[in-house]
Amino acid sequence: MAVAAPDRADAPEGRRLEEERLLRKYHRDGDLDAREEVVVRLLPLARQLASRYRHSGEPLEDLAQVACLGLLKAVDRYDPERGTGFTRYALPTMLGELKRHFRDKGWALRVPRATQELALKVNEALGTLPAKLGRAARPRDVAEAIGVSVEEVLEAMEAATAYEAASLDAPRATTAEDEDWTYADTLGGDEPGYELVELGEALRGTLDALPARDRLILRLRFERDMTQAEIAGCLGISQMHVSRLLRRSLNRLSTVRATVSS
Repeated sequence: MAVAAPDRADAPEGRRLEEERLLRKYHRDGDLDAREEVVVRLLPLARQLASRYRHSGEPLEDLAQVACLGLLKAVDRYDPERGTGFTRYALPTMLGELKRHFRDKGWALRVPRATQELALKVNEALGTLPAKLGRAARPRDVAEAIGVSVEEVLEAMEAATAYEAASLDAPRATTAEDEDWTYADTLGGDEPGYELVELGEALRGTLDALPARDRLILRLRFERDMTQAEIAGCLGISQMHVSRLLRRSLNRLSTVRATVSS
């Protein structure tokens, strides 16, 4: 029985020659249909490259679009006269576009470029190593696969947590009773009590140095909220005298507070 000969256009060499022919038509004659056909032929490759980063947290469709943008740039920049092979030229162009996307637009916090690129390598290794190892990849496995130290892998994994930022208004995953809680509810606020404790400790020596009657007047005025007239009646002195003693004690305390604050 006769066996049909393989289609040369489907063979690797046949595909390469056809791509070169289409690219010449586009660059020499301005044939946009030839350009579109080359792009359609390489779309599966663009999607394959984008799928390498499917664990990055970015939607796969968005990554595929970025890779396609790199493909379009490769088609427009390629010089058919150099004869280097379009696929060999397009691959680094598409990968570069993907890495540029992660570096410039993906990170919620500013991370050094070298750390960003290492985080991408670590992420790619974490996606491919389990199939080779038959188990989840450990940091040491990743370090050996990409040729860096375990410490660098751990640093890159830690930096990768800065890739996305959660909204403070986002609801927290908690019990049904607390379903209205958000991340903003977990943030602490200014606590004036701490400042009062520090101030109290700083003024303790000065308070102890005041005469007993002055300390009593301060407690009656600010702890029991008594008026000067009530204090005067309690101590058997004039309201004018109470006012002078209060002013003298407060001036001393103000001087100490100003010294502590400075």
